[in-house]
Amino acid sequence: MKIGLQVPSFTWPGGDAAIGPTFARIVREADDAGFDSLWVMDHFFQIPSVGKAEEPMLEGWSALAFAAALTRHVTLGLMVGGIHYRQAGLWAKAATTLDVLSGGRAWLGIGAAWNEEESKALGFPMPPLGQRFEMLEEVLQIVHAMWQGERGSEEAFDGRHYRLGRMMNSPQAIRKPHPPIMIGGGGEQKTLRLVARWADATNIFGGPDSLRHKYAVLKERCEEIGRPFDEIERSNLNSFRVSRDGGGESVSPSEMVDRIGSWHEAGSQHAIFGIRNVSEPGIFEMLGRDVVPQVHALG
Repeated sequence: MKIGLQVPSFTWPGGDAAIGPTFARIVREADDAGFDSLWVMDHFFQIPSVGKAEEPMLEGWSALAFAAALTRHVTLGLMVGGIHYRQAGLWAKAATTLDVLSGGRAWLGIGAAWNEEESKALGFPMPPLGQRFEMLEEVLQIVHAMWQGERGSEEAFDGRHYRLGRMMNSPQAIRKPHPPIMIGGGGEQKTLRLVARWADATNIFGGPDSLRHKYAVLKERCEEIGRPFDEIERSNLNSFRVSRDGGGESVSPSEMVDRIGSWHEAGSQHAIFGIRNVSEPGIFEMLGRDVVPQVHALG
C-alpha cells in the first residue's frame, strides 16, 4: 500500500519567515522517510476545517515546484486543484512543467472546487456547481489531448466553456502515458462518473464504511462504460496528530498503522493524510521507522 503526506497548513513556529525553511525540512524528511507522495491544497485562504482564513496559505503549483527541487522520490500533486482557478490549457502545461522538472513525478489533481469565500475575495469568477462540472469534463478532455503523442494535438477544441486553437504541449510530460490524473470527491452521480471516464485515480475522504461504499459505486460506474475497475488507483484522505505513545488527541504509530490497515481492508490502495504536528522534530524519523514500512507491507 502506498503512503502519502498532505501538508494543508503552514502555521508554524517562527512566523512567515520560517515557512520556507520549515517546509523544506518537512519535504526532505518525508522523502527520506519513504513516503510515496506529497500533496498541498489548492487554496488561497486557509479552509475552515483546518484553521482561520487569515492563516498562511501558499499557492499550490509554486509550493510543489519548490518541493520538487528538494526531493528525489516522492510524487507531487495538488489535493485537489480547483477547476475555475486556471484556464484549461494551463492545467496540462503546469502539470507538465512539474513533471519535466521533477523527472516524471507529477500528478494532476483536480476537482469541481467549492470555496466561494476565497474565490470572491480574490476575484475569481465562481460559476454554479453544474457549470463547474461541465468545465471539469472539458478540461479532462483537453489535458488528454495535450498529453497524446510527442507534442500533443494539432487539433482545436471548441467546447461550451473553452475554446483552444491548437492543443500543442512542448515539452511533453516525461511520465507515460501521462502524469496520472486524480479527481477528488465522492459524488456518486457526477464525480465518480468522471473518475470512471477520465481519471487514473480517485480520492475520497471518510472512514472504512464510506470508502467501501464509494469504491463499490465507482466499480458500478466503471462497469457502465466497460472500463476495468482495477485501472483506477483508489486513495483516501484523512489527518492525524501523532505521538510516540498516543493518548489525548494523538495516535501512536501502531494505532496509525491499524487505522490505515482498516482503510486498506476497505479497498484503499494509497493512504494520504495530514499530520497536524508535522513541524515537530523527530516526527519523520518515527514514521519512517514505525509506520512507512508496515504500510508498504500491507500490499
